[in-house]
Amino acid sequence: MGECRLCPRECGVDRSTDKGYCGCTDKIRIAKYMLHFGEEPCISGTRGSGAVFFSGCNLRCAFCQNYPISHDLKGEYITSERLKEIIFDLKEKGAHNINFVTGTHYADKIAEILIDIKNDLDIPVVYNCGGYEKKETLEMLDGLVDIYLPDMKYYSSDMSARYSGARDYSEYTLPALKEMLRQQPEPVFDSEGMMLRGVIVRHLVLPKGYHDSMKLLDIISGMPVRPLVSIMRQYTPCYGAADFPEINRKLTSFEYNKVTEHCADLGLDGFMQEKGCDTLDMTPDF
Repeated sequence: MGECRLCPRECGVDRSTDKGYCGCTDKIRIAKYMLHFGEEPCISGTRGSGAVFFSGCNLRCAFCQNYPISHDLKGEYITSERLKEIIFDLKEKGAHNINFVTGTHYADKIAEILIDIKNDLDIPVVYNCGGYEKKETLEMLDGLVDIYLPDMKYYSSDMSARYSGARDYSEYTLPALKEMLRQQPEPVFDSEGMMLRGVIVRHLVLPKGYHDSMKLLDIISGMPVRPLVSIMRQYTPCYGAADFPEINRKLTSFEYNKVTEHCADLGLDGFMQEKGCDTLDMTPDF
């Protein structure tokens, strides 16, 4: 943390005295913890996923639906010991898994905590991230994370630069995905269909973005080990989307169907979302 390089931003900030690009110091800050029922069925199940939402983000996309915590940094500071208590509280409440949401900028602390408690946890650990990860950071989590749930938002560097200020997004997300698949190459489920290990790539289809989505799926389908994919249709204009006229509207059925049909043609397995989920009802109340 003396010169933070946990994520591809490599801002080099001393987070013990200052804030990084993510907006956070080295003190753990969370916005919410809860039993979350809005994830994929094999993650949320019937009892919910034990989600811990971290404040801050290394992407801070213009259209973020979680902008109160990613941009506005709503949340409270907690200690590592308190986070351990929260994890076991969620387990006691029946959580199918522990789901770290947007914790990239705390990956070193997450690793330290998991090294300490993993043997006593007995439920899967989910690393739920924006996909903009460094391979070296993910290597710290090897043997500690059971399920990787990364976004892959774009293939186009122009789109990633325009909406997320990260022209090199694909340069990092693809090697990161390969590292996740190296650690968890095969999806494993229990008798109730709950995921125990594996990788699910999430992709949110953007307005006017279906051609880019199809290119991204082409890349995924050509990988030696294929992850499961979750094609999301829940885009709704949020936060700064009004500054970009081309995405300042909801997705059409035509756009979403083009992507899911292409996904099926490629033989990729995974999940789709039903029509009508493009509201903020999908977003937790922060």
